[in-house]
Amino acid sequence: MGTLDRFDIKGRSALVTGAASGIGLAYAETMAEAGAAVSLTDIDAEGAEREASRLSALGYEVRAARLDVSDWDDVVAAFDAHDAAYGGLDICFANAGIDTGAGFWNPAGHRNPDGQVDTYDHKRWDRSIQINLNGVFYTVSNAVRIMKKDGRANGRAGGSIITTASNAGLVTEPIVGLPYMPAKAGVLHMVRALGLELAEFRIRINAIAPGPFVTNIGGGWLKKDPVARAAWDAIVPLGSVAETEQLKPLALLLASDASDYMTGSHVVIDGGMMLGKYN
Repeated sequence: MGTLDRFDIKGRSALVTGAASGIGLAYAETMAEAGAAVSLTDIDAEGAEREASRLSALGYEVRAARLDVSDWDDVVAAFDAHDAAYGGLDICFANAGIDTGAGFWNPAGHRNPDGQVDTYDHKRWDRSIQINLNGVFYTVSNAVRIMKKDGRANGRAGGSIITTASNAGLVTEPIVGLPYMPAKAGVLHMVRALGLELAEFRIRINAIAPGPFVTNIGGGWLKKDPVARAAWDAIVPLGSVAETEQLKPLALLLASDASDYMTGSHVVIDGGMMLGKYN
């Protein structure tokens, strides 16, 4: 098999959570463009349907489904529906997540009154952990359930699971909402633990840890506020905040056999933010 052939995912199927926009949509587009059948799932059902219709019109095999990753029964149903539609699951992106608001420090140089540990709304904490950590567990658990079942049934053993973590799970980010960091750190450690657990079944699991990307998270403020965008561009060592298109090659690498000797890994893609210029 040639090197480029190892990136071929034609005939496989993928499920992406949080696929209606941003990073999740970039993952879904990548899988569809590379020849996989894709389920775009999102709590924003209208957005998922819109993007699936767009991709379908381009000739790709896709479907859309509403999915609340914080609801266990909803996740079970979404994976069962994907399995019924495509006869198995080869690739899963556990991507859905939410912004949790401001951290204790403001880029303008002052403390945020509602971002301190003693003032932080516990309901915001609970919601962040439920979606950003528990939702990843729910997603991964059901992906493994389908991958194991279909591997035993038809000999198509294995699969690739990719989680979306964050460089904020590896370093302290004072401007990031408090619960976001331990949630993403938990995702990273989950990936390491499950890399070991799932190796026997040829199910690989790896994490992408993005830095600053232009998405709709946080109300899409990096898209809407040129002053904020310029401030972030200035502190990224490679010179600018990233566009989600820049994640696509990495997504294909981790989804395909090109990474068949990688599991339990964390791949940081942050323009050099963790190298010391910012922290």
